[in-house]
Amino acid sequence: MGKTKNNKFKRPSFSPDGLPATPVKQTGDESEDEDSPAEELLDKLQSPSADVREYACASISRVVQQSQTIPGFLQRDAVRKIGPLLLDRSLAVRETAAGALRNLSACGGPEVCEDMVRQDVLTPLSALLRECCTGFDMSSSPTMKGQKRTVEDVANEAVNLLWNLCESSSTAVSVFNKAGLLDVLLHCLQRHPQNMELAISAAHCMHTVTEENEELVHSVNAAVFGVLENILSTTHTSMEYTLLRTLAAGSLWNLKSGLSSAQQSQTLTALATTLSHSLSLDAGELIPELWRAESARLSKETTSATESDHTDARPAGHEAEEMEEDVRDEKMNGRKPNERMSKTKNDISDLLPRDRLELREAKALLSAQQTSLEIIVNMCCSDEPSDDEWEEMSSSDESEVCADGMSDTNSSLFSPLCLSAELHKILLNHSIPQQILKKAEFPSAVALELCSKYPTWKCLLKKMHRVQCRALTCLHNILSSMDTESLGGASGLQAVAQHLSSLVFSSAEALKDEEFLEAVTSALRSLLQIMATKNIPQGMTPHQLMIFCEAATSCELVSVRVNALAILGITGSSLSKEKNTADTLQLIGNALLNIAMKDSNLVVCGEALDALFDVFADGDEAEKAGKNINLLSSLKALQPGFRAKLRKEGRGKYSPCQLCVLDNIRINLKRFLSYLENLQRK
Repeated sequence: MGKTKNNKFKRPSFSPDGLPATPVKQTGDESEDEDSPAEELLDKLQSPSADVREYACASISRVVQQSQTIPGFLQRDAVRKIGPLLLDRSLAVRETAAGALRNLSACGGPEVCEDMVRQDVLTPLSALLRECCTGFDMSSSPTMKGQKRTVEDVANEAVNLLWNLCESSSTAVSVFNKAGLLDVLLHCLQRHPQNMELAISAAHCMHTVTEENEELVHSVNAAVFGVLENILSTTHTSMEYTLLRTLAAGSLWNLKSGLSSAQQSQTLTALATTLSHSLSLDAGELIPELWRAESARLSKETTSATESDHTDARPAGHEAEEMEEDVRDEKMNGRKPNERMSKTKNDISDLLPRDRLELREAKALLSAQQTSLEIIVNMCCSDEPSDDEWEEMSSSDESEVCADGMSDTNSSLFSPLCLSAELHKILLNHSIPQQILKKAEFPSAVALELCSKYPTWKCLLKKMHRVQCRALTCLHNILSSMDTESLGGASGLQAVAQHLSSLVFSSAEALKDEEFLEAVTSALRSLLQIMATKNIPQGMTPHQLMIFCEAATSCELVSVRVNALAILGITGSSLSKEKNTADTLQLIGNALLNIAMKDSNLVVCGEALDALFDVFADGDEAEKAGKNINLLSSLKALQPGFRAKLRKEGRGKYSPCQLCVLDNIRINLKRFLSYLENLQRK
């Protein structure tokens, strides 16, 4: 079916330090809650002892990670009871109260977040954040009044709670705007010389709240851009600074409409410089280097520490952080969270201990590269219509639109957005297309082996694969807007096509990873389409092609099946112009017919038919292959069923855009049958 919208990354539903879960179902059946610790712990919140209040908050923070306990807390008005402790006279209580609410928001899901906002948790949270900002300069010493916690520790928990709420609740974003909390985030951002952890949390939150927030854009002043631009101009070489600069770049991109045209040009160059630097770093080399640096440091401190670190020891909270990131990315891709994550006993507020400097640096590097790629993807999509706008552009009578407004030629409705000439030039000048290609080949075998071998570094494995998936999606989005030479010329494109094809067969696990399959098939589809229009040989053998498509078309994800069929159509169309290709065209034709007749999804059936039209549209080899597989009679046999299914299932099951394309295919099927009948009469 030819053209689709480019993928655009939405921010995930929760912060990297929150554990998203399925929405909690509240129940009125108190009998199921007899053993709940909620009542006892909530009573302890009223204790005159700060230690008891701190213990209660910390315990709640851990207990709510088991999602079945959350209704018990909600029924007992936990939010209203914990909320005032955000302003407790004890810093320790403030921090653990913020942590408890943070975990409740993360583990409870969107409904709980909305409920927390309705219960006005943002009022004490806003007051706490403002108090923290006032206290930053007064708390330069590690403690206040002998307390172990610092104001910045409390602020970090509070910022992460704010992040969770704004991720999940549009009401929270509205309150954020009206309360002027952007100033608070800016203050936290400016603490990067003293507290990088707080600055990165604030940068993540700001990157989230600035996305598609027109109300905020209109209120942004020069001071905001000044803070972000100052961060971009920092020259520190640490990976955490690289991540901070990348997140600041993302916020600047979100706020760009608040800049003048002249400022936008300068800012785009600064953004490209930041993203290019992030992507230019070779994680395959840096991760082993960081591991060796950690080993050397620990061996100097104590030999036993080295042995403990490189066996099965894991820092407290490390496993929880790894799991919460897994769920965050599943949320981003619209999948259900893994149930095991609600059963962890670790405090999900915990981050890597501050003495794990090298591992923190490695994670920051991969996060920076993943974020950079997501920003570039959104640059390629930023001006596309929203889902609602797409529906408005489609008539309420899809058949009329498709018959009159959609022809066999490409429609602008389904054409990928071309980058503006200026942005295109800036990306090229910073070698970003080449860097994306390199990241699509990631991860490094050496880095994978090292991280697989040592448990404490194993958390990086999924992050490395995530970077590759983002690079593949990014490659898919930019291919249509880049010229051939910028991507390595004909030989470079052929090499990339071979690499993308081989990725599918890199391991049995690859065929089970739907996110990876969607990314790699989308990229390969775009690449082969460009090669076909440039008459560049694709270099895939019939055996490779059929194995690849067999694997992809068996995937449960519709988009993967659609991509595989499009690849068959593109390749078959190219082969139909060559000599002695009838046998391969027969293989492709039979595969497409089989799917068109048997797949339960109309979009997939339509893509198979569309591919058949492309493959057998013209040429002696195509005509010969079509006769050998009885193409005319097969299509005549499936035509009534396709039309009936479209009438029966169409409007209730498929979007207006999908219906528009499917109706166009119905019309084209009728025309194609007439074409085949005319061929047969000759």
